[in-house]
Amino acid sequence: MGEEIGRASLSGLDWAVVSAYLAGLVAFGLAKTRRHAEAEEYFLASRQSTWPAIGLSLIASNLSSTPLVGLAGAAYGMGISAYDYEWSAVVVLVFFSAFLLPFILASRVYTLPEYLERRYDRRARIYLAVLTLCLIMAIEVAGVLYSGSLVCRLLVPDAPLWSIVTVLAGAAAIYTVLGGLRAVINTQAVQAVVLFIGASAIAVAAFARAGGWEAVMHGVEPGRLSLIRPIGDPGVPWPGLLLGIPLLGFYYWCTNQAIVQRVLSARDIDHGRRGVLLAGALKLPVLFLMVLPGICALLLFPGLKQPDVAYPALIFGLLPAGIKGLVIASFAAATMASVASSLNAAATLFTMDIVRPALLGADESRLVAIGRVATAFCLVLSVAWAPQIETFGVLWQYLQAILAYAVPPTVAVVLVGMFWRGANAAGAAATLSLGSACSVALFLSNAVFGWTSMHFLYAAPLLFAIDVMILVVVSRLAAPSAGEASDSLVWSPCFYREETQRLAGVPVWRNHRVLSLALLALTALVVFLFR
Repeated sequence: MGEEIGRASLSGLDWAVVSAYLAGLVAFGLAKTRRHAEAEEYFLASRQSTWPAIGLSLIASNLSSTPLVGLAGAAYGMGISAYDYEWSAVVVLVFFSAFLLPFILASRVYTLPEYLERRYDRRARIYLAVLTLCLIMAIEVAGVLYSGSLVCRLLVPDAPLWSIVTVLAGAAAIYTVLGGLRAVINTQAVQAVVLFIGASAIAVAAFARAGGWEAVMHGVEPGRLSLIRPIGDPGVPWPGLLLGIPLLGFYYWCTNQAIVQRVLSARDIDHGRRGVLLAGALKLPVLFLMVLPGICALLLFPGLKQPDVAYPALIFGLLPAGIKGLVIASFAAATMASVASSLNAAATLFTMDIVRPALLGADESRLVAIGRVATAFCLVLSVAWAPQIETFGVLWQYLQAILAYAVPPTVAVVLVGMFWRGANAAGAAATLSLGSACSVALFLSNAVFGWTSMHFLYAAPLLFAIDVMILVVVSRLAAPSAGEASDSLVWSPCFYREETQRLAGVPVWRNHRVLSLALLALTALVVFLFR
């Protein structure tokens, strides 16, 4: 099968579908561009996004070519436990919509680092802005470009990886640089629909060729079809699922600007909440459309040297002409969607958190111009790094392992600060500095020098516990800061009671608590069936 993949090609009809779709997508993005946009328009789409657009944009940002390649590849290599990252995201999104989302929308901030400055001080803002910028370039953009290039490399095997990456990045950058968040959200809403259509086509073809549901379920060892893995599992041991994955999910969905920026553009809290819950609901079919096809590939194409080519193998090995072109187009579109959202988030962070405070009084047009330059600069750095990911082995493990060491200090500061008024600026500064030092030390010991051998899903909760301890101890020892946390920044039972009164007359189908419970029940059912 490796030789067949190496000779993968598209028919004339496929190329026509791919070319027409991608050209139309770029044109659609440019049509949504406002050449003389003000800062709020360029970075937050004038805060007028509705819940369907937010939900589809969130899922398009998340389900890029990286999960398409990574989830199927992880399933091929170690079983469906990779889906634990997906279903746990539903729980995190419900938590986000209930607790953090109302406060960040009420604060009218441009970025999460700006919100963190209001909760603590400027040091916390700069730290999170710089950390997120680095992670966006190293993981969000570079990882997506690399995974997208895997499929394109099969079509043009003689082309250098860097040239494929550059073409994919350039296509997304055209409308992102010019159009800002409005262009990104509108194109992502279209891309999300096409992405699910393409994934459905692959899933149907994969199960049909593998002999149907029963044949797939009985064709592999039961352990590969279990979401709850034993404590010694090299992929997702159950303590890591319980303690590690939620921490990574909290950073990604609740503090990562590339994701949260869509929520910040919401018309109001209700649209923001419904958009977040829609994204959560769309995570449930991922098991059947993107993970289990990797199990089908294990039966259809055994012996692949690189698990990450499992999904490309399904595309080129199963689909007929025309449909194959549509799926390739959706794959390329997914790459562009995630790159576009990440670039726009990076530009927002750089402009609003780093440049604007240093250029007090800068007019709107100048900020937008800086944002466009920042977008291009971040793109160049990501393109330079993307080819290096090839040396790290399995893509999914690379992505999650980096987050496990990098994000615990941020998660501790945000999560504890949401519920404990006593967390102050001194405690946050100590946590971000000392906690980061602990993260670096454990990373060097565990991943570089091999002095210790700890699964990254165990490393994350260990570092988080250390960070919480630092935050609590230093906050209690330090004098209260002048900007003590106000009621508008910390969740309290009083907020819950007031919200309960507001929801008393709301129809059930619009009550976010009812929708959240229904979503959690569906998630629990899926986990129970594949436990």
